[in-house]
Amino acid sequence: MLKVLKTCKNILEFFKEPIIAVLVALIISQFFVAHTTIPTGSMISTININDHMFVSNIPFYYRNPERGEIVIFKYGEDNLVKRVIGLPGETVDLKYGKVYINGEVLNEIDYIRFPDTTYPQVVSFPYTIPEEHYFVMGDNRENSADSRSFGAISRDTIFSLGGYRVYPFNNMGIVD
Repeated sequence: MLKVLKTCKNILEFFKEPIIAVLVALIISQFFVAHTTIPTGSMISTININDHMFVSNIPFYYRNPERGEIVIFKYGEDNLVKRVIGLPGETVDLKYGKVYINGEVLNEIDYIRFPDTTYPQVVSFPYTIPEEHYFVMGDNRENSADSRSFGAISRDTIFSLGGYRVYPFNNMGIVD
């Protein structure tokens, strides 16, 4: 009996450190930083298909998203990556291939690939964003299912800020 207890103690001792490491990794990935792979081209050329990124969950524990930030949010069973265009209470309009916020053209030349906003729209414009909601769009406007097709997203679905691209290696760096 003593030999069995000693064997069990040795087995537990052997697995103690790997179990602790796995638990710490799970806690970090659940609450602080996560790895994600980009499945679609909706954010080309800022983020490309199959890019690997580390994203941070920390900022949205203490603040709300800001215009121009890339966010990751839950949409049904999927996690989507888009750019914040409109904030709660603002009015968004799409005219002549440009985005207008409260009647002023939004300068987004630094990051959008196709400024044309002809993607199929379910939302009627001008569109006033409800409180606690955000209007998001992909940078690749011709190929992005976004708030034009599903409306503004609720703040409580946004869980992460776009972060650091780790692959491909020749394109590593902060994504913004």
